[in-house]
Amino acid sequence: MFYDFLPLTLVDYPGHVAATAFISGCNFRCPYCHNSELIRVQPNPRRTEDEFLAYLRSRADALEGVCITGGEPTLWKGLPELLRRIKDLGLKVKLDSQGSRPHVLEALFREGLVDYIAMDVKAPREKYGEYVWDLRDVDRVAESIELIKALAPDYEFRTTVVERLHTVEDVLEIARWVAPCKRYALQAYRPSPGVKDVEASGETPTPASMLEEIKKRLPEGIEEVLLRTYA
Repeated sequence: MFYDFLPLTLVDYPGHVAATAFISGCNFRCPYCHNSELIRVQPNPRRTEDEFLAYLRSRADALEGVCITGGEPTLWKGLPELLRRIKDLGLKVKLDSQGSRPHVLEALFREGLVDYIAMDVKAPREKYGEYVWDLRDVDRVAESIELIKALAPDYEFRTTVVERLHTVEDVLEIARWVAPCKRYALQAYRPSPGVKDVEASGETPTPASMLEEIKKRLPEGIEEVLLRTYA
């Protein structure tokens, strides 16, 4: 459900002045999750959906878009209506998702409610069981990858590379899974107070050199490669 919002971001929706909405509740169990307070549904939001929409109306002339993140936003039944109300304000929508609800994504794309989607791909397909509670979600992730390539107006696939959990070959296997594609982003893990399990994920950031090595070995068919090292 709706939990809170960030009034202004120049990072969450690349190339746009945006606000970010946080939706609580997630069905994955990634140890390096940096928004771990949003894994469980939070029944008592810090600020309400109505407060967020009122803010957007007051700043619609200054903002270009909204990023919807989580948690996993597609688990929330109120998501489509929130996006309709955002679009009614003339704002663009970027959605962050891990792809476990392809039927929701398809409906959003077909209604024109999402302008850009960033889908997190956590691991090679054969290792996805380490990150999900329900193994059926692995097939759903695979379905979402193909759905996004076919229907999304614009998109990126992205992997947060955790040196303690991923090998270079793991990430190359992910890249082969999503290729061919428009855009693939490699993000360096960095520890923070919100990380779910720092002991499992590591207390030091993933070095930029690891991302550079992966980039050099990526398969053909990826039109644009993004490196996010947060250095």
